[in-house]
Amino acid sequence: MVCYICITCGTQYPPAERPPVVCPICGDPRQYVNPAGQSWIAPTALARTHANAVRLLEPDLFSITTTPGFAIGQRAILVRSTKGNVLWDCLSLLDPATEELVRAIGGLAAIAISHPHYYGAMVDWAAAFGCPIHLHAADRQWVMRSSPAVRFWEETALPLASSLTLIHCGGHFAGGTVLHWAEGAGGEGALLSGDILQVLPDRRHVSFMRSYPNLWPVSAPAVRRIAVALEGFPFATIYGAFDGREIETGGKAALAASVERYLAAIMGDGSAECA
Repeated sequence: MVCYICITCGTQYPPAERPPVVCPICGDPRQYVNPAGQSWIAPTALARTHANAVRLLEPDLFSITTTPGFAIGQRAILVRSTKGNVLWDCLSLLDPATEELVRAIGGLAAIAISHPHYYGAMVDWAAAFGCPIHLHAADRQWVMRSSPAVRFWEETALPLASSLTLIHCGGHFAGGTVLHWAEGAGGEGALLSGDILQVLPDRRHVSFMRSYPNLWPVSAPAVRRIAVALEGFPFATIYGAFDGREIETGGKAALAASVERYLAAIMGDGSAECA
């Protein structure tokens, strides 16, 4: 029996003799089925061709990426805390080197994930470190491989430790979540945003999409709700979903400017596009 992984989105499925016919995550309009057809890989095969790389983002914050790039290509971020380490977002690959490194810095007390595109092999990671997985209940239907480790939450915010708080934002997915780290950025606060807030290549703005590959924007009310959800949380740095996508300073102001810019574009009369 094999826990097959979708090559396009990186989601792992329950043990089976054969891979599923379709991946519902990719069949959803926010994602896509590869035009060449649905394809799968076994974890053992993925481990033969890929490995994870670790980069220190700031003290007690580690970026973990799979190389060469696989599926969507997001990173996982490990926050080291005296109350227990937390893995933010997940990958499809857990290789022996990564497991040994994570154990060396204290293992994992919890996994928390921004939205279903980044569930990856979360059940394998939780089993390896004996920890729970915190997912927002609004995305319950997108859990393709169930586990007793999965814990659904429904609140507007969920404290994980003294300095770590999950914040429900919605937008990209109904359960879209970000992680606030109060001790990050030298005590000024950091926001781990997944792509609920997508840090843009200029590293000065974020944007919002219901579907990034299909260029389907989030509505104006949804973006306003995201802004309101984050009002009470200070942060200087925003760490996005992909390696190198960070707003290092002025993150709070960058979010405000980005919201204003987005709303002006999506609600405007179109005159700016004709100028």
